Amino acid sequence: MLNSILNGLMVRYRERVPDVGAILDAMITEGIIQRADAIENDHIAFRTMGVEKLGIQSLERVFLHYGYQKKEHLFFKEKKLDAYWYAPPEAHYPRIFISELRVGDLSANAQRIIRSYTDEVKADPVAELDLNDAVAVDHYLHSGRWRTPTLEDYNALLAETEYAAWVIFNHYYLNHFTVSVHNLPAGFNTLETFNAFLKRRGFKLNTAGGEIKKSPDGKLLQSATVAEMIEATFANGEKKQIAGSYVEFAERKVLDQFAHLPPEQVRREHRREGFETGNADKIFESTYTSQTKGS
Repeated sequence: MLNSILNGLMVRYRERVPDVGAILDAMITEGIIQRADAIENDHIAFRTMGVEKLGIQSLERVFLHYGYQKKEHLFFKEKKLDAYWYAPPEAHYPRIFISELRVGDLSANAQRIIRSYTDEVKADPVAELDLNDAVAVDHYLHSGRWRTPTLEDYNALLAETEYAAWVIFNHYYLNHFTVSVHNLPAGFNTLETFNAFLKRRGFKLNTAGGEIKKSPDGKLLQSATVAEMIEATFANGEKKQIAGSYVEFAERKVLDQFAHLPPEQVRREHRREGFETGNADKIFESTYTSQTKGS
């Protein structure tokens, strides 16, 4: 069932994010991989609204049901976000990263706009799901929660919190997946060399905080493409180019206590685990206008 749900997420994500197929095709052409499913998916991420009946406490129940374990809390003061990551039941599954907007920390006007939509959800939708029905769960993860927003409301949120604007239109659709760069062949298995390949192929990278976001211990390196602009149709048929989703790349270095291991013996448990607030803070900006303008 978990395989079915994750596959469903990725199929729709690839349909919505042309960069995914383009990057995979470029990797195959370059001889980095032979087929798309040869890539290890480091993690997938969701954005949510922190309101009653929704948010992390609702969405996480899907993945906890399938054996994921809730891990560390991350707090993003300036972006007014909370997040948790979830370890998979088996190593070949991706980690899950779920963030949540602290709606109560926003201006009264932004809260009013958000709640005018989220109040349409009268009960926790996950509580009403049969979590043993993979088809029902898959459908839920690709369904809208509230009515299509007006362009006026979207723009008002965009001016205060670009995260809220993204979620109010995109709902809880998959925000990104992440290529585990360290498991690629030599010559492409560091973020520096892989980023060079991406730029050579014409992909635009998020430059917030530098192209490579590095944890203080130097063991977790992350980068991401800039979200592609899509034509969004708002209520009343109004249209606007807005940020869609993007692709992330991660390099998890081997921990010092396992540095003696030959490369062929290194497993996931030997590498840096978890996430880093400073890195994730800048990755969020892959959908922000500071990055997407000119795309």
